[in-house]
Amino acid sequence: MDQDWDTLVLLDGCRFDTFRACSWLNGHLSAASSLGSHSTEFIERNFSDGQYHDTVYVSANPHVESLKGSGIFHDIVDVFDWGWDEELRTVPPETMAEATVDAAERYPHKRIISHFMQPHTPFIGETGRRITHAGLTGGNRESPMDDGSDLSLWMRLRYRLSSEDFETIREAYEENLELALPHVQRIQDTVAGKVVVSADHGNMFGERMRPIPAKMWGHPPGLTHPSLVRVPWLTMPHESRRETRADPPREAVAMMENSEMDDRLRALGYK
Repeated sequence: MDQDWDTLVLLDGCRFDTFRACSWLNGHLSAASSLGSHSTEFIERNFSDGQYHDTVYVSANPHVESLKGSGIFHDIVDVFDWGWDEELRTVPPETMAEATVDAAERYPHKRIISHFMQPHTPFIGETGRRITHAGLTGGNRESPMDDGSDLSLWMRLRYRLSSEDFETIREAYEENLELALPHVQRIQDTVAGKVVVSADHGNMFGERMRPIPAKMWGHPPGLTHPSLVRVPWLTMPHESRRETRADPPREAVAMMENSEMDDRLRALGYK
């Protein structure tokens, strides 16, 4: 929060190397170190002890709900609630871009955090929709319970329950990132001020841990592997800045029912 930006776009679970290879967004790219390897750690370590009444958090990630009613931000726009796509089992990037633009217009004197779910699972591109995710059956599956599909994709890979090969997983992950990029560009084109693109954490693709040389997939909490904590920091070109100010927090809206929250976290691979 001490860094210089007006709008901070977070791409959930985005590795630095993948972003560098796939992104066509203009700007100055460097690597940054995340404070966590999981969204819960990122949110707690960056925000839980602060007061950022000059900031509105627009989020497709349900974990930010833990901050609801805490008075940390001026407002939290929970897109994961009303912007959820039941077929895709996530918040689409176009919905996030629309919500971010709306928030910037509604709060012209606030910094904006825009937390996309992509490239995090579920994979919603052409390749990704053929892969079985938690509780969902891909196009090449006959039963949702085959090969442990009630587990998250990363858990199935860790326990060798998935038949997906690495190249397919990587292609689906890259597709998810590429699907988000045009909508990040829309934010850059539409919202005044300095836009920075980063991530809450990265993702492991079978890299071996130390000292035990076990292959790890996904983004478990409590780890500091470079693929998890090295994230992009892209400063996009800008000609103007937002004039921001702090105002008292808005009243918190009632939190989502626990059962519905658990279902969405499971669909995103957190359960």
